[in-house]
Amino acid sequence: QVQLVESGGGLVQAGGSLRLSCAASGRIFSRYTMGWFRQAPGKEREFVAIMDWSGGSRYYADSVKDRFTISRDNAKNTVYLQMNTLKPEDTAVYYCAASRSTSIRPTDFDSWGQGTQVTVSS
Repeated sequence: QVQLVESGGGLVQAGGSLRLSCAASGRIFSRYTMGWFRQAPGKEREFVAIMDWSGGSRYYADSVKDRFTISRDNAKNTVYLQMNTLKPEDTAVYYCAASRSTSIRPTDFDSWGQGTQVTVSS
């Protein structure tokens, strides 16, 4: 498994930006699909974005498309989520996850970080 630690969450006003980072250690990070998921209070964990190991394939949830960008630096074992034009409905705990397959299903991800809180005020 890969050990993951997220950072970069916080409180921001609507329309603002945040960049989340996820530092990985353990097994070969560069061979894993990396994903970001989020969970708001009382809701199920939902897919936000994934990027395959090569960076050639990226997928986004419709709710964040054109506002969020996932990227990775395999040399630094780090994946990022740049979040722009944030909305109050983006408020959630954001989780970084790793998978050996290219999937958007949380059940296909076997390594998870502890999560970082993102709060967007209106």
